[in-house]
Amino acid sequence: MDWFAAEGYWLSRLVFQRALAVVYLLAFLGAVRQFRALIGEHGLTPVPRYVARVPFRRAPSLFQWHYSDRFFAAVAWLGAAWSAALLLGLADGLPVWANLLAWLVPWALYLSIVQVGQVWYGFGWESLLCEVGFLAVFLGPADVAPPLLVLVALWWVLFRLEFGAGLIKLRGDRCWRDLTCLYYHHETQPLPNPLSWWFHRLPRWAHRAEAAANHVTQLVVPFLLFAPQPVRTVAAVIVIVTQGWLVLSGNFAWLNVLTMVVATTAAGGGLWGALLPVGPPAGLDDPPAWYVVAVVALAAVLVVLSYWPVRNMLSRGQVMNTSFNPLLLVNTYGAFGSITRVRREVVIEGTSDPEPGPDTVWREYGFRAKPGDVRRRPPQVAPYHLRLDWLMWFAAIAPAYAQPWFPALLAKLRDNDPDVVALLRHNPFPHLPPAHVRARLYRYRFTDRRERRDTGAWWQRTLIGDYRA
Repeated sequence: MDWFAAEGYWLSRLVFQRALAVVYLLAFLGAVRQFRALIGEHGLTPVPRYVARVPFRRAPSLFQWHYSDRFFAAVAWLGAAWSAALLLGLADGLPVWANLLAWLVPWALYLSIVQVGQVWYGFGWESLLCEVGFLAVFLGPADVAPPLLVLVALWWVLFRLEFGAGLIKLRGDRCWRDLTCLYYHHETQPLPNPLSWWFHRLPRWAHRAEAAANHVTQLVVPFLLFAPQPVRTVAAVIVIVTQGWLVLSGNFAWLNVLTMVVATTAAGGGLWGALLPVGPPAGLDDPPAWYVVAVVALAAVLVVLSYWPVRNMLSRGQVMNTSFNPLLLVNTYGAFGSITRVRREVVIEGTSDPEPGPDTVWREYGFRAKPGDVRRRPPQVAPYHLRLDWLMWFAAIAPAYAQPWFPALLAKLRDNDPDVVALLRHNPFPHLPPAHVRARLYRYRFTDRRERRDTGAWWQRTLIGDYRA
């Protein structure tokens, strides 16, 4: 079936599947390490309260039928182990039906987590992983050529991801149109990384060039994904390179990495054959008839579901990172339609003084990645996702983003809750809980070169006042 099979993409599929398994593994391990404090039975926004008010049809999940911290941990650990098995290629030699089931398992498990994750899982890369993971189910095992329709569906994901992000920028903040957004972005992005200070200190012409290149990559290059080879491979390489640039400049969880993973499917086997010492088998089996029918049915469903994201992209009221169905298929994406010019940070402090006064000593809690200590270099954490640190960035933008979890966070810190404290880098009260905690709002900015040389500090901060959520 020449119309069905894309034999030249055998190695592209292999690269994609291995890389996707890595992303799955990171996602499940992150869930294992963070869920108790965030959404556990005694977490900041407990799952049992959520499923009690949200029905299965709106949030399909295993946890709608049963939830306990032990069960959640079992699901997350199973997902991590399963992802590791896929990474090792243990599903490659299975029959087509068994291979499909092998890739269906991590998708179903992670969808179950996302659907009860509430605000902690409300990021575009969560729905992206669910959408891409579902399409991966239909790519088939190593001895069958990958279906062209599924590859086109993945290119359609990449198109929406890039083109949607480009449109939201043009329609959003004026600084994208006058090419000045990157004067601020590297400093005010959610979690700067070790190179963000250096990117921020690039000359302004370089920032303008970055913004212009972004527009070309997101508004022009996506159309080339549907061009004949080798143009499609060139487009894929451009996406991979530009996403790699974003990886170097900031911590965006696995958004950029997963975008690169999807782009690998558009690069022809010739590129991967030149880079990897792996060749396709001598012959590829014909696909079973039921498999062809299933893939064609999938394509038809995706065409229908594409109506809503296309309508959104064409709308003047375009929204970012929205799903139109409970299975998180064929979503709309976008990032940084507006850019904050000033960085604000919520700093949480505690004291052992039972009656705080003017002479009270307040000690600061340290987070794993978000700015706090001005002398600490921003760390590299991506593609791992620190959910509390990300939400603290939103809380600093507006108190509305801090509801309902921030008051619960302060209460947990007053109790020295071990699960919440485990999410932090530094607890100033390791033995006895504080008598009081408070939150204060600061303005942060990167030091300039002279300040950096004279003080050793990466940040300079100025107190704005008390923070109220």
